[in-house]
Amino acid sequence: MKPYSMDLRVRVRADCDNGLTTAQVAAKYTVSPAWVRRLQQRRRETGAVAPRAARHGPPPSWGAYAGRLRDELRQQPDATLAELRDRLGLAAALSTLWRAVAALRLTVKKKSSGRPSGTAPT
Repeated sequence: MKPYSMDLRVRVRADCDNGLTTAQVAAKYTVSPAWVRRLQQRRRETGAVAPRAARHGPPPSWGAYAGRLRDELRQQPDATLAELRDRLGLAAALSTLWRAVAALRLTVKKKSSGRPSGTAPT
């Protein structure tokens, strides 16, 4: 979601300074009253109304073994996630390994081999 423009923020601030209530300003610009209150609060506390920089979460836990994972999948592309985890000697959950494979845009065999179906062609 993109932040509101600086032009809108300046107009909201000006209307609040001119005595309009939070509800009136929110209705005028079709924004939520909570956003208007937060904008006023941030202006009081920091003096700024510009949007804050986007926050990103911590780096992925699989970043340390991404290269090894990529190499292992090149050598054996039909390995299951459990086989990859065992070969790499990782203690990571299969879901973590799956997220790593997806983020690296790699593919893996989806399930281990089993008996062929007796009712449908395989």
